[in-house]
Amino acid sequence: MTGGAPDVVVIGEPLVEFSAADPLTSAETFRLSFSGDALNAAVAAAAAGAHVALVTRTGEDEFGDRLVAFAAGHGVDTRWMWRGPGHTGAYVVGADPLGTRAFAYLRAGSAASRLGPADVDRAPVAEAGAVLLSGITAALSDSCAAAVVHAAEKARGKVVYDPNFRGRLTTPGDARAVLAKIAPRAALVLPSCPADTSALLDTIDPEAAAAACLDLGAAAVAVTCGADGVHLASGADRRRLPAVPAAEIVDATGAGDAFAGALTARLARGASLVEAVRGGAAAASICLGGQGGTGRVATAEEIERLLMTG
Repeated sequence: MTGGAPDVVVIGEPLVEFSAADPLTSAETFRLSFSGDALNAAVAAAAAGAHVALVTRTGEDEFGDRLVAFAAGHGVDTRWMWRGPGHTGAYVVGADPLGTRAFAYLRAGSAASRLGPADVDRAPVAEAGAVLLSGITAALSDSCAAAVVHAAEKARGKVVYDPNFRGRLTTPGDARAVLAKIAPRAALVLPSCPADTSALLDTIDPEAAAAACLDLGAAAVAVTCGADGVHLASGADRRRLPAVPAAEIVDATGAGDAFAGALTARLARGASLVEAVRGGAAAASICLGGQGGTGRVATAEEIERLLMTG
């Protein structure tokens, strides 16, 4: 395992994933893997060339054993994946190439929902080049929300925040409150349009959404708009970066996490904001070619090759 301070710290809940190529209403065969937004992003960041630490808790069960081994096998520093009370969270997903996916979560009372500010204090958050935080993590429990806010306050590197609003986990009001606390400390906020922007910023206009995040205090905003690319705003600079076309679309699960992870890795390693966003877009495009959140992970070489030819 690589020593020293990590380039990137990701905080959140990894999940056991049971994915199907058919809708859940008819699926009979499921593939076992491991996913969750934090794990997807951590794996993507590691594949993009960063030293990545995942800060989480997993259950003291067989799935916890396999999950830690999976993360390590994908180059993630697992020293801060603590084992403890509660079960390892899981979810079932029916995959749809068009992006309309049905999820069933088995995460209530999970080990990761017990994360808190004390876990942030014993992890290398202050030393990391960048810290990637998620609204999903904040929605798991009150202690998780406190941990996410505390991490943003403690980080000395770049804070990247993906609001990742999930109506099954939280309310728009609670999610907005977390965004308002983190935005002033964020180097970059990554709302998706229209899912995040409509729920949290009262708009489906990416330019208006970016302006709203800047008004909250974020240094920069990258509003992801699917096939319409990314609206990037920083200071007086406003630009639209085109989407990177996918060679193959199998499953959209985890594409946004791949974007966030690869982007954060590139930022931590010195890339400009535009270079980081373009790299994240390429990683997301490549991710679409695999089933499940970690079914297809883009390497740094693949990202560069796609950017040169795309």
